[in-house]
Formats: sequence, structure tokens, C-alpha cells
Amino acid sequence: MSDYLTAEKGIGREFHLGSLLRFALPTMIMMVFTALYVIVDGIFVARFVNSNALAAINIVAPVFSLAMAVSIMLASGSSAIIARQMGEGNTVLAHKNFTFITSITIIISIISVILCLIFFDNIIGVLGANEVLYPYCRDYFMVFVFFIPTYMLQMLFQTMFIANGTPGLGMILTVLAGLINMVFDYVFIVPCGMGIAGAAWATALGTLVPSLFGLAYFASKRGALRFRKPDLNWLMLGHTCLNGSSEMVSNLAYGLITYLYNITMMRLIGEDGVSAITIIQYAEFLMSSLFFGFAMGVAPVFSFNYGSGNRPQTKRIFKICLGAIAGVSLFIFLMAEIFGSYVVGIFAPPGTHVYDIAASGFKIFSFCFLLVGSNVFASALFTALNNGKISAIISFLRTFIFISAAILILPNIIGVTGIWLAVPIGEFLAFTLSFIMIIRKKEEYGYL
Repeated sequence: MSDYLTAEKGIGREFHLGSLLRFALPTMIMMVFTALYVIVDGIFVARFVNSNALAAINIVAPVFSLAMAVSIMLASGSSAIIARQMGEGNTVLAHKNFTFITSITIIISIISVILCLIFFDNIIGVLGANEVLYPYCRDYFMVFVFFIPTYMLQMLFQTMFIANGTPGLGMILTVLAGLINMVFDYVFIVPCGMGIAGAAWATALGTLVPSLFGLAYFASKRGALRFRKPDLNWLMLGHTCLNGSSEMVSNLAYGLITYLYNITMMRLIGEDGVSAITIIQYAEFLMSSLFFGFAMGVAPVFSFNYGSGNRPQTKRIFKICLGAIAGVSLFIFLMAEIFGSYVVGIFAPPGTHVYDIAASGFKIFSFCFLLVGSNVFASALFTALNNGKISAIISFLRTFIFISAAILILPNIIGVTGIWLAVPIGEFLAFTLSFIMIIRKKEEYGYL
């Protein structure tokens, strides 16, 4: 076993409340900051372009959700395998598998760029852009599509820096990328007057930092993970896809949910409705990112201890996680209820139609924050324990079935209120399923 992994700051050490939170904190900050600089795009676009441009970003968002889904599937599915292999002391195989997955990510990203360019107009049309939003969608999409490879590598390396035992490095790179994005949002949109295309260029430039640095870092062989001549391990790729399928499902579903929101709001209210739901989704993205960051941060620790057979440590970590998630969930819900209207006001001035729609809806929507953390953790837990099947079931039913069905059904019964109730109801059903799965598997994995 690598000495680095059993060192004081490695994933093989004995964790308690403070040390686990400190280990996961960089990843939590990384995810929150990633969400924050995505939201800054929306703020600049809403304030210095217009609300239709903000709606356009949400129209094309499913394409980037698809790219993120594939990269996170490969990252989370393979990192659990790689971390387990390092826990078993098989570092050479871990290095080869890591290099193989990185190569696959690059190949898929290049194919994605080609397909997007070939079917450019068809994609925008299918996503629901009308004649008002189409020019904005075109300007944003045409820039960012060329940076899909760096975008996907950024997602991959964020996870691999955790498996490497250096989550702090991943956090620094994400913060730096975010600062670049924020600065150029201002430069490109305000002084240069580039409009929505400026937001796309700012985000794209931000992805260059973690992706290019990650390639250089892992090639330099400085950490526990490094590039090594890979084997064409198709069985491992299949296991990776299966094991990471829940994370892929979550992100694919986010794209589907965004699409359903957009077409439903366009039908019920029009462009202002799409702008309002975009604001709500930004707020959800920011607050939920804390849970995703925590789950990503602790997942390799579960994988490592599962591989090494350390059940007492697994049980201790699990109890810490439950307490932390419960406390943070309640805190976020209360903050959303108290300050939700102020969050909406950042994007849309009070008194506007968009503000009125979003502010009233956020009061209902925020109930989902009581449950989303538990569902995200449950799915990530089973991925970390190499049970991709259960993880995928939780993610698939939570998003593709529970939430999507609620969006399709409830607005037809109770109008716009059904839009705001859809996610809380879907999360409640998913919470019930997650609880059942955790209880059923407690003896097999020894976390209770």
C-alpha cells in the first residue's frame, strides 16, 4: 500500500468528525465555488444583457448536462474502483486504469464536439428555443461547444484529485478557474459588450485551468495517482460505467428536468416563466452543490476502507455523515425560506414579472432542501461501495421517474404551483427509497 495513502492526510487514516469534515471540506468548497461561478454567469447575463438571454442559457443547458453526465459517470465509477485497488495495494493496476479512463474521456469529448457541430441547429430547435430565444442560444452554444473536452476533463480531474488524496489541490484549481470566469464575465460582457457570447467565453476559459494543469500534474508522477501506459481494459470500463451510472443518471436527469421545466413554463407563462425557473434552478444548484461536494469528498474514504476491510472505520464514517447531512439540510432549508426573495432579487429587480414568479415559487420549492442531501449521499455511498446497481436505481427513480413525472402531471392539475411542488414531492419519494435500500444492505457492508 502506498505510504502516501496511509499518511496523516491520506484517505487511509482513521477519521473522526473533525478530520472527516476537514478532508471533505475542500471538495465541498470546490463544488460550491463551481456552482457559484456558474451562477455569476447568470447574474451578469440577467443584469447586463436581458432576461431572455438568461432563459437561453437554460435552454441549451441540457447539452452540457449530458457532457457532465458522461464525465462524472467515468470519474465517479472509476475512482471507486481505483481507490479500492489502492486500498488493496495494487497501485500499478490503479495507474493503468486511471490513464485508460482519462483517454476514453478525451475521445468521447472530441466525438461530442463533432456531433454538436453537425447537428447544431437541430439541437437548439429540439431543446425548445423559439424565435425570440434562438439567437441567444446560438451565440452561447457556438462558443462553448469547442470547449467540451476541457469541460469534461475538469469534471474528471476534480474527482481524481480526491482519490489522489489531494482534495485541496482540486479546490485551489476550481477556485482559480472560477475567478478567471468571474473576471472575464465582467470584462467580456460589460466593457467589451459581447453579450451572452462573452459569458460563454468566460466559462470556457475557466475550464482550461483545471484540465490542462491536471494533465501536467498526473503526467509528472508527483502524487499517488499518475499516468502510466494503459491496457485496453474494456471489462473495467464496463464496470466503471455500471458503477458510475447513478451519477450519470443524476446529471442526465438534470438535463431532462431542465428541458421539462422549460417547455412547461413556456407553455404556461412564456419567456418570463423560463427566466424564473432558471433563477430557481441556479439557487438549487448552489445549495445542492454542498451536498454533492460532501458526498464526493467522503466517497473515496468509503471505497478505500471497503477495499481494506476496515468495517469499524466504515461504521464510524457513516454515522458522522448522517449527522452532518441532517444538520446542514435543516440549515439550508431555513436560509432558503428566510433569504429566498433576496436571492431572486440578485437576478431580477423586485417588482418585475420574473421576480414575482420566482420569489413566490421559491417558498414552496425550498422544502426539497430538507431531503436532497440524504438522497445524494445514499446514491454516492453505494457507488463508493462498488454497488452501482442500487446507486443507479436510487438516482433513476429519483429523477427520471419521481421528479419528471411530477413535472409532467402536477401542472396539468394545479397549474404553476405544480412546478414548484414537483421537486419536493420527488425528493420525498426518493428519500423513502434510499432509507429502505440502506437498511436492507446494512449487514452486507457493515455501515450500521
